[in-house]
Amino acid sequence: MFRQLFSALKSGDMLDRAFSEFAEMLDHAEWMFIRANEVLSRKVEAEEVRESIYQRDKAINDLLKGIRRKIVRHLTINPGSDAPAGLALMSVAKDAERIGDYCKNVFEVGQCYSEDFHVPAYHEPLEEIRVEMETLFKTVAAAWRDSKAKEAKGAITAADAIRGRCDNVIEQLLADQASIETHEAVAYSLLARHYKRVAAHLANISTAVTGRIEDLDFRR
Repeated sequence: MFRQLFSALKSGDMLDRAFSEFAEMLDHAEWMFIRANEVLSRKVEAEEVRESIYQRDKAINDLLKGIRRKIVRHLTINPGSDAPAGLALMSVAKDAERIGDYCKNVFEVGQCYSEDFHVPAYHEPLEEIRVEMETLFKTVAAAWRDSKAKEAKGAITAADAIRGRCDNVIEQLLADQASIETHEAVAYSLLARHYKRVAAHLANISTAVTGRIEDLDFRR
């Protein structure tokens, strides 16, 4: 189980710093997700947060590079030591980096789509998903930080449900014969896709807390 591996990982100074930097990546991604959706709902103007969004995305990328350097350096100096934990951390750090990219994509939908959302059949399910995703971020961060298998399993279940509901939105859009403006349909489908991908990467991070290293990447 990765709970034991994470305990070993946090025992080394270099890997301990890498572990903390991964938690920082998740914090940045959560902030980006919330701000991007505030732009989408017109609570804030895109230009108010655009620079901060892209700075956070760059910070996530820089943290990923730093984590990779620390893991490689640690395993070079201590060959075989904590290798499974190091490899697991390197894998999920890439998940966190991809979450940042998808949060940036959500922001870009809000920035480019200037109209309101008019179709409750699509807007309301996506709004419910957004609220659940904000909770999911916190659950995953806590499960990772404290190596809590129960919370991680709950996060995986919630993420899988979100992914299915996002698929339903897209399927309904493709089958919809009603009159809906093309630009609004595109916005709904993009959001459903981006939310689904964020949920998938959060699920993969949670899998690292409860599963085996060979199971990583199969929830993306």
